[in-house]
Amino acid sequence: MWIDDCVKGTQMIMDGDFVEPLNLGSSELVSSNQLVDIVEEIGGVKLKRSYNLKAPKGVNGRNSDNTLIQKIYNWELAPKLRDGLERTYHWIYDQMTKGKVLRVEAGVRS
Repeated sequence: MWIDDCVKGTQMIMDGDFVEPLNLGSSELVSSNQLVDIVEEIGGVKLKRSYNLKAPKGVNGRNSDNTLIQKIYNWELAPKLRDGLERTYHWIYDQMTKGKVLRVEAGVRS
């Protein structure tokens, strides 16, 4: 989710009259393998995957049930996961190829 969408959705909820909890996120269900598939396609690479089958198994995928926020506020997150990942990937790639060093310190990106 883009921060703009998160802020807009949060503001919409805060300004509204509905007082029960609401989910605010992407309803697009994606597994870890699907996420890697998308990144491989965007980056034009093929990664070697290694699985530890003895490790505890987590959830099969992640998404947000937006049924209630759609009903109350007619809201749905617009950008799809692939679009956001592609835009982010290209931004990072551009920063790295321009010779800029990406650092994150105490919440400040430079």
